[in-house]
Amino acid sequence: MLRALLAVLVLLGLPETTHAQDQDLQSILQEHQAELAKPSRTKVGPALEALTSSGLPSVPVFLESLRDKQVWVAQDGIFYIVRKKTVLDVATTEPVSGVELASLDQIKPNGGVRKVISEALVQFQLSDPDITRRRDALDAISRNLDPSQMEPLAQSIANEPDAGLKRRKERLMNYLAARYGDNDEARIEAISSLSDDLSVDGRAVLSQILATETEIAQDVPDGANVARILRIGTDLGREEAYAMIGEETELPPILGPSELRSALETQVEDNKIAGVSINTLNTQAAREEAYDRLATAGALPPRATPDSIDATLTDWTIYETYREQNKAITDAANDAQAGVQTRVAASQTADLALDALSLASIYFLAAIGLAITFGVMGVINMAHGEFIMMGAYTGYVVQQFVPNYTVSLVVALPLAFAITFAAGVAMERLVIRWLYHRPLETLLATFGISIALQQLAKNIFGTQARPLTSPAWLDGNLAFNEVISISYIRIAIFVLALLFLGLLLFILKKTRLGLEVRAVTQNPGMAASMGINPDRIKMMTFGLGSGIAGIAGVAIGLYAKVTSEMGSDYIVQSFMTVVVGGVGNVWGTLAGAGLIGILQKGIEWFNPSNTLAAQTYMILFIILFIQFRPKGIVALKGRAAGD
Repeated sequence: MLRALLAVLVLLGLPETTHAQDQDLQSILQEHQAELAKPSRTKVGPALEALTSSGLPSVPVFLESLRDKQVWVAQDGIFYIVRKKTVLDVATTEPVSGVELASLDQIKPNGGVRKVISEALVQFQLSDPDITRRRDALDAISRNLDPSQMEPLAQSIANEPDAGLKRRKERLMNYLAARYGDNDEARIEAISSLSDDLSVDGRAVLSQILATETEIAQDVPDGANVARILRIGTDLGREEAYAMIGEETELPPILGPSELRSALETQVEDNKIAGVSINTLNTQAAREEAYDRLATAGALPPRATPDSIDATLTDWTIYETYREQNKAITDAANDAQAGVQTRVAASQTADLALDALSLASIYFLAAIGLAITFGVMGVINMAHGEFIMMGAYTGYVVQQFVPNYTVSLVVALPLAFAITFAAGVAMERLVIRWLYHRPLETLLATFGISIALQQLAKNIFGTQARPLTSPAWLDGNLAFNEVISISYIRIAIFVLALLFLGLLLFILKKTRLGLEVRAVTQNPGMAASMGINPDRIKMMTFGLGSGIAGIAGVAIGLYAKVTSEMGSDYIVQSFMTVVVGGVGNVWGTLAGAGLIGILQKGIEWFNPSNTLAAQTYMILFIILFIQFRPKGIVALKGRAAGD
């Protein structure tokens, strides 16, 4: 009987508990009814503080609804949530009967109020089960560091299940400790740890701690945390410094020639100024002398003279003070910033080297086929870029039939080699073989073939760029730190370049074809007398060079746009790579690609906004280079040495 009575009391008490919770939230809203019904950024703060400190589980839902303009208020001051024209209770979000939407007024917070509400929601979102909400909360904190965020952020770190978000929370906590720590020791410890943080956010925190204000004083106060004394003539111009002092004190103004002339014109009487004929005031010195006489007589206000400016600058000091008053804090921040700048400079150098190495691998792939054909046959093949284009389009066509990008890449690489190899053999048999030892005709013929192939590609694929999609495992970047990173596609191209380097060295050094190619390259007449067919070797060499260009096209197409003109973007660099490295030499091509890649990235670093200028300077450098070393970095022996 007693248990039944207790059960009845519990059942009777449940609605009362819910009603009490509803009443608690609604009572808070009623206390701040005026602030919430017509919210403004300057007045809504106490209401938000009361809500967030209440600990009620319904507060986050209410704040989100208020931010999203879903909160409505009745004439009697009761607040409701309205979603899809359904009136809901503010605490339970259950439908409320008997309340018409027409009897309610919508609360429409402006952008500033919504931003404040979003900041208030951060403390709830930091521990939200949804990782997206937690990530959004950290984004909000990083955009606007505030000391009020320290406690909820610290409480959320221990129970954070995601390792990446936990590290980010700890990093943000360190930023907040550096800015708003409880004591100087805690701040200095947090600031010192920032010397290893190369992120933009970490550097921004140090910059905020070291923010300065410009001050002017005759004597620098003893307790001022001075950042630096501004030197006249180096940090500030004389007139600029005088004007800054004049903003704080009453000083005679500096009058320019036009201002001086205008002031004197007001004093003209009978073609005279201060008793002097205006005809004699034809120099700046004469006008200044007349103005000073009038100023002495009280007719015009005094002006600043060179002597008075020098005297003023001698009496006053212009300096910058840290907004942070504690010198120990700013000293620690300066030490941390110096360490960060050193590490950033080293990382930027390493990142530039990686970019140069990546670009060099691309140029090596694009030029190695040309180096072989040019070195063995002496043919200037202006259509080499179009073989690159053919390889890229082969990869695109394969992806239309093989939707798996990894499998399509495996199929496209050998297929591109086969197609461009056959095209190269056909071109050599039909055109090139009739033009040996006639370089001008060969150049014109291959240039014409280049234009024809471009037009053929436009007729087949159109003028729009076609996508050559890389596999998912090539997406993203390999990041060593916040400064050094390289895309996985560039890494794949670099690995492909190394594979081709090894493969070509094996073919040239360890196979009969390689031996015959080297023999024809060194001395074609002697090679023919030894039973080697130079025509066959030239055909196979031209096909091999064209096939390698096709594979390079697939690799380049993974990160560049596949168009009919894409080969034109690499033909000039390919020829420069071959000429600088040394004609017909694999190691020379590698050295030339490395030199050009480093040179181009180095010039772009000095002038990053103008890549065309960088290419122009690079071409000029190469022209000068071949004047001193016309046979390239690695010159061939035999025939090449005798040319």
